[in-house]
Amino acid sequence: MNNKFDSIDHIGIAVKSLDEIVKIFGLISEIENFEIEEVPEQKVKVAMFRCGESNIEFLMPTSPESPIQKFLEKRGNSIHHIAFKVKNLEGKLEKLKKDGVKLIDSKPRVGANNKKIAFIHPKSTGGILIELCEKRREHE
Repeated sequence: MNNKFDSIDHIGIAVKSLDEIVKIFGLISEIENFEIEEVPEQKVKVAMFRCGESNIEFLMPTSPESPIQKFLEKRGNSIHHIAFKVKNLEGKLEKLKKDGVKLIDSKPRVGANNKKIAFIHPKSTGGILIELCEKRREHE
């Protein structure tokens, strides 16, 4: 079973205003193709910029109860998490649990781009929030 990280899927950056950051980032990066999507379960609106084989994901809260809103209140606009692609998310989560790693999500949930996602608790990663992502199969 392959449980390694395949590559970086995206870097998540919390922002107060998607309109502002899309304008600024589009100008400085010259990346014109990007997607904007709302992820109600996460209470965020996301702008995803393709950058080589990875993405830069800007997250704006859509509710005062959003974890991103709470993050912004403490830290302002800044890097929120790093996400890695994996091929077997459920297997990876089981192995991490068995190895004593603290998880935020013990089971995958749906994130942006309809991917299966799960977060590892920062207490187990030296204070860094890590997301694991797996592309969903069409029948899921």
